[in-house]
Order: sequence, then structure tokens, then C-alpha cells
Amino acid sequence: MDRGDRLETIFRDDGDRELFLKTLGQACERAGWRVHSYVLMGTHYHILLETPEPNLSSGMQWLQSTYTIRHNVKNGLRGHLFQGRYKAIPVEVEDGIYFRTVSDYIHLNPARAGLVRERLLNYRWSSFPALVGAPQKRPRWLCANWVLDQGDRASGRWALRDGLERRALENRQGGEIDKEMLKALRRGWCFGSEEFRAALLDRLDGEEGRSNGMSRMHNEIEAERIVKEGLEVLGVRKIDLSKTAKGSAEKVALASIIRKRTMMTNGWLSENLHMGDPSRVSRYCCAAGGRSDIRKLVRKLEKSIGTA
Repeated sequence: MDRGDRLETIFRDDGDRELFLKTLGQACERAGWRVHSYVLMGTHYHILLETPEPNLSSGMQWLQSTYTIRHNVKNGLRGHLFQGRYKAIPVEVEDGIYFRTVSDYIHLNPARAGLVRERLLNYRWSSFPALVGAPQKRPRWLCANWVLDQGDRASGRWALRDGLERRALENRQGGEIDKEMLKALRRGWCFGSEEFRAALLDRLDGEEGRSNGMSRMHNEIEAERIVKEGLEVLGVRKIDLSKTAKGSAEKVALASIIRKRTMMTNGWLSENLHMGDPSRVSRYCCAAGGRSDIRKLVRKLEKSIGTA
């Protein structure tokens, strides 16, 4: 989670909220993340996020910096938007009670803040309506199976909806929503059993200093896969990349997809696709939208390559 700089608003209107969710979806695609729950409030947000690869830091840097730029451009503003580094708390998954507790905490935020007058379902800017609604209408980066105790079927969606609506009603009638749970989440550095806490400490002691080498797993391996499969689709041999123009349509189309789906740098792209100075990569990709030949190749590649 993170808050606005000086506790100021980070979502001025629904357009800002839609912009943040669009950016979050792009971050998930780039980093391989899975979102299980989220809520957007006026001055802050919460996300229950799964990172299959150790790329939380780079992914969050991209998410928040990209949204800040887009938000400022949209609203004619300049400067910082968030108060600083995001706060992240590891959550135990094996014992489902901790995972569900965090998910419920996120979804009940609007009720605690007094933003829900009738049904919790009416608050559009959380994952709750999407999770209890028709599966085909959810964004593909939002995962439901772990949040729904009875599985992603009608009974599971009804159980989640009725349970949270009941707790939101109790809050509106003067009750407090899980006071001890809130204290544990707000003050703790992790959320789980004593065994989970001990295992995390052991991992930190044993892996500190070695995790950076693992961060290439999603990014570079995925980028290499896109290059290999993309060249096959385009009918281009890798050995011929050094002989073709630095800004050829094929190279720019591949670079555009890799930039969209991974965190690879312009330096990596320029070296592996033979695109010259790294600064050119951004210029090539920015100009790609105005070239019909590149747009056509991008659509062809996205249709053929798929995801890992």
C-alpha cells in the first residue's frame, strides 16, 4: 500500500482511478504478477499481490512512477504524488485464514471509511464487485480462486458477497470491524503464524545478498522467449539482426512487446536486437504508434506469441 504525499489525494476523480487500474494491469503483464484483491481510496490504495518471481521492487517502481507521470499529465500537475516507498507485508498463504483476513480487510475499507451507505457491492473501486460477479467480466490479472473459499463458482461468489455485506452492515450500525486484525496488519512486518514468521527470518538470513540474481527469472527469460518466438513468426533469423536497420519495423515491434511485458532495460533491447544507442529504443517505440506497418506486426506477434 501507499499514500499520497502529505496525505493528499492520489485519485481526484474516476478517470484517475481508471488510469491507475489500467497501469496496474500493465504492471502485472510486465512483471508476471497476480492480483487477488485491491481497493482504491481517496488518499491511498491497498493491493493483495502475488509475485511469482522476486521482482516486487522493480515492478512497484514502474507502477508508481508510471502512474505519477500519467496522473500529472492528465491533471496538469508536477512533482511527487506518493509519500515515499510503498509498504509491503508478507502474508501467509498455506493457512488460508491469514490470506482471507487480508482480502476481507481490503474489501471492507470503504465501509470502515464511511463511504458505503447501502451495499458494499456499490463501491466500484475495489475488486469485490468483480470477484462476486461474472468471471468473464474480470480483468485477466485478477485471480479469484484463493479469495473464494468454495471456489470460483456461484456458491463461492454468493458466500463471499453475503459474508462481507453482512460485516459491512454491522459496521454501519456501530460495530467495529476486527479491531485486533487491524492492529496486527498495521503494526506487523508480516502476517501469519509463528512458523511462517520463523521461516521468513531463516530465508532472510540465508538468502540476503543473493536474491538480486534471481530477479532476471521473469524479465530476461520472458524477453528471450519473446525474441526467439517472435523472430520465428516474423521469418527473421537472429544472425541477421545485426545486418538490418536499427529501427526496422520488425525490431521496433519486438522491442515494443518486450517493453510492455517485461522490465528489461533499453540497454538490453539495444544489445540483443542490435538497435544502436539505448536512447534510440525509446524514440523508436514512441514513434511506433504512428506507423501502420509496426502496428500490424505488433498485432501479429501478440496473436502468435501468447504468454509464457
